Amino acid sequence: MMPEIASDWACFIDPPRELEEDLIKISRALPAWSVEGTFLADSTMEWYRSLLEATPLFDEFRSSLLRKLGGTAGGYSVVRLRNIAQALGVGEQFLRLATAILAEVAIPFQPFQRWPLWKEIGTSLTANPGMSTGTGYNAFHMDLVNATQPPDYTTLLCVRPDPLGAGASILSDARAAVSRLTPSSRTLLADLAYSYGSFFDLSDVGEEYRPFPVLDGEPAGLGFVRFTAKMLAESGLDEAHAQAAMDLADQMVAGQVSFTLQRGDFLIVNQHRWVHGREPLGDCQHDIPPEERRLLLQLFLRSSGTTRPITP
Repeated sequence: MMPEIASDWACFIDPPRELEEDLIKISRALPAWSVEGTFLADSTMEWYRSLLEATPLFDEFRSSLLRKLGGTAGGYSVVRLRNIAQALGVGEQFLRLATAILAEVAIPFQPFQRWPLWKEIGTSLTANPGMSTGTGYNAFHMDLVNATQPPDYTTLLCVRPDPLGAGASILSDARAAVSRLTPSSRTLLADLAYSYGSFFDLSDVGEEYRPFPVLDGEPAGLGFVRFTAKMLAESGLDEAHAQAAMDLADQMVAGQVSFTLQRGDFLIVNQHRWVHGREPLGDCQHDIPPEERRLLLQLFLRSSGTTRPITP
């Protein structure tokens, strides 16, 4: 068993055995999903919901999950479906079940036009080590930071953990980190001064936001702490704004939690509150066959009515 480290186990959900057994049964009745544009179709979500609601313990499970993701003290959760993954594998049936559960949080969608609803995040020895598919430290960030309407939630499902026992997920409460900054740093972070990444082949995330403020002044349910550590390398960032962003990065690291996802676990992150990243994978990845290296699947969620267009 790989090590797991976390400071708040209250954010983890282990379904009771009776619910696991019921979910395994209904997974065999879940139809293939359909999409409308980039979003999971309403008809699919209604069908999935009707099957889940027929499960006696699901309502309590759903309420617990929503509590952990919302509110001033919430922001992320890890749903541990390890026993279900052992029974079903992590193929089509399991993905339908995971999609059905996530559709009770918000609407699943895939903004990247070139990828399916569940996007693979594998391990590449040739990728930049700091990227999601790399093998090194992936610093704190929110996904699609440079879109005017980023996904409200990002989800990572573990198909295979790193066989070498490394690659722990890291998370930090971005709004708590901001609260520990000086007023002068917060003022600088509210400026339209930051840039990162490209913007193409995307749908339903608004327009490119460049430059953007880290702090947009919106309430937590609508706005974001638009942060990615990679923006510090963008040319043109002056010393004062770079220092303010580095101060925020330091506070995020100081408040981080970490844990190692196992096969069948999925992590849901409320992007309005938390940022995420990854510790380095184990050394000697070249000794591991490609088909045995760490593999995650990513899916994004959009909350109905929680975002509004931003004019860059």
